[in-house]
Amino acid sequence: MRLAILGLVLLVVGAVAIATGLLPVPEAADVGARVWPILLFVVAITVVAELAAEAGVFTALASRLAVLSGGRTVALWLLVVLFAVVSTAFLSLDTTAVLLTPVVVLLAKHAGLPPLPFALTTVWLANTGSLLLPVSNLTNLLAEHVLGFDDPLRFLGLLGLPAVVAILVPCAVVAIVFRKDLRGRFTPPVPDSPTDPVLFGAASIVVVLLLPFLVIGLPPWIPATGAAVLLIAVTAIRRPRALDARMIPWQLVLFASGLFLVVEAVHALGSTAVLEAIAGRGTDPIALLRMAGTGLVSANVVDNLPAYLALEPAAGSPLRIAALLIGVNAGPLITPWASLATLLWHARLRSLDVHVGWGRYMLLGLVVAPVTVVLATLVLALVG
Repeated sequence: MRLAILGLVLLVVGAVAIATGLLPVPEAADVGARVWPILLFVVAITVVAELAAEAGVFTALASRLAVLSGGRTVALWLLVVLFAVVSTAFLSLDTTAVLLTPVVVLLAKHAGLPPLPFALTTVWLANTGSLLLPVSNLTNLLAEHVLGFDDPLRFLGLLGLPAVVAILVPCAVVAIVFRKDLRGRFTPPVPDSPTDPVLFGAASIVVVLLLPFLVIGLPPWIPATGAAVLLIAVTAIRRPRALDARMIPWQLVLFASGLFLVVEAVHALGSTAVLEAIAGRGTDPIALLRMAGTGLVSANVVDNLPAYLALEPAAGSPLRIAALLIGVNAGPLITPWASLATLLWHARLRSLDVHVGWGRYMLLGLVVAPVTVVLATLVLALVG
């Protein structure tokens, strides 16, 4: 609710900016034309993920991973890493943080394993793994517009190797810090049968078919909306009580809509020159590190979405946009508010009676975030 209130406040501020002429109407219209497909995608993919989770798709996959691991803890963890990366890449970081985390944590608990290394893996990879595809993060969809890419594979070609680095570094830290917890064996829990095999089968088919359509060059809101409509129809027939307006991320939509207008108004006041002085210019390794570092610090101060929006005009080239994305996607691992996905992740853990102190989280983040961003940016400079 706090996010919705903040969103309403931002919308009012944006409306005042338009009414007073600070933000010209044509520029506000351009903002609307740019963001409505993105927000529609966010709503549609969230509905798809929520209904797939309701049908038991995520739980079934996690149970199969436990069986596939052969009862080896480290093998299960590695399979969870793969699961989290795929979930983040195609279904967005919020899906991994909100829907995959409780499934993985409950799986660890039922297997008698410490849940913390699995929980940290999902939240860290939800952020760092979101560098892979445009649909992985709202910031990427915004950047794709600026980059002029109409093919997700071009985005992957630009950020693929830095994304691999951004995935491997947090995994290495988890493997080192929790090496004792990841040793040994466990007895895989017996997978439960789906409560509604028809709904489970339909949801599984829709998700599997959706994934390739998100990377073939179509505007992502089109296949995501189609998948959401199909799942809503099937769920309405098989389990109508599962349809709940709360699955629509309306708070995020309000917040993002107001934020877009306010940041555009701030740009109209001349903030770009100031931000360029902070973020620097150029595409040599030092300049890219400066851009990525500015993104990292800004994301941990004010949240990654406003950080990206504010700094986007100061980037000015594909390599610098990529460096900015590394900073705002892989960098928000320190403060709780650096990424909305992190706050949602923590709320889910509390509901499962798993306690992660923010102090410990931030100390670990102070190690992981800078190393991840620096190494990923250096790889970008090397291959870019």
